[in-house]
Amino acid sequence: MGNVAELLKINEEIKASQLWRELNRLETNLAEQEPSEDEDMRIVIVGQQAFGAAVLQRLLDRGENVVAVCGNPTKPGQADDPLISTARNHGLEVYQPNSWKTPAALEKMKSFQADFCLMAYVTKYFPPEVANTPKYGSACFHPSLLPLHRGPSAISWAIAMGRETTGVTIFEPTEGLDEGPIIIQKICEIAADDTLGDLYSKKLFPMGVDAMVECVDLAKTRQLSKQEQDLSRGSYESWFRKDAVLVDFTRGVDSVYNIIRAANPTPGADASYNGCTIKLYDSRKIADKGREPGEVVDINDEGVLVQAQGGCILVKRVGSPDGKRLRASKWASEAGMEVGSTFDSSHV
Repeated sequence: MGNVAELLKINEEIKASQLWRELNRLETNLAEQEPSEDEDMRIVIVGQQAFGAAVLQRLLDRGENVVAVCGNPTKPGQADDPLISTARNHGLEVYQPNSWKTPAALEKMKSFQADFCLMAYVTKYFPPEVANTPKYGSACFHPSLLPLHRGPSAISWAIAMGRETTGVTIFEPTEGLDEGPIIIQKICEIAADDTLGDLYSKKLFPMGVDAMVECVDLAKTRQLSKQEQDLSRGSYESWFRKDAVLVDFTRGVDSVYNIIRAANPTPGADASYNGCTIKLYDSRKIADKGREPGEVVDINDEGVLVQAQGGCILVKRVGSPDGKRLRASKWASEAGMEVGSTFDSSHV
């Protein structure tokens, strides 16, 4: 019996030793498969403007291996886009296709042999077959909390609708516009007086750059977890212009103020006075003065005070019909406006 017990003990030890070796082998294989934090990942950036340039510069400052930069074609007689200019200054390969829907564009993306593609402010259609070419796919920036405000004017619509929060989303591009699985989301407040310019430049721009860099780190460690969007809980809006930017002072003061903020600095909110369209830019909401909606309550060095429903709007800066931007008080003087004059409302 002693010999049998001894043999059983030896057999168990052998099994334990084999199991231990197998576990070590599996751990070694997993470690070899997982990219390390400092892996020399080949990155392509597709994008434009100051945002794209900021993402590129941040990655270069970190020592990332950016192998190519893609943007819109430079028009004859115009300077390069900031992203393209930054890429050229660093001696990077630049590609500027008219469209990404051609076989040549797909082959070009394949030629980069990229591990990851960052879409830093892309407004052209980017086909899934191109987006999926890099080893770890692509990640696209969008300035809203998807699925809310899919579309080209997300920041403006969030302000115009009176939302108190918004944010940025990094998502995997798919066939549907801004409909792909979410990788990263970051939230920020929309302050009561934030304009389109304020919200983008002071909050969403730096937050978006941080999120894109964070996405690179996730790709390096294969932690790009993705959450499908529930489109039934979201919205799509087109460009914030034309009818969307029309101001009627007979409407509630909050609605009027939100439209003006959402269109400042571009495209400007449209109000009508004596049949002429005036662009409204810098403004402020003021307490109700009890006058008729659309009536000019006061004109002073600070601006033109206009009554709306339930409150007033102090218009400080406008765009005149000839395209000039000027102080509202100066425009009022030139237009012959007086206290008691009334803005049009029939155009809305």
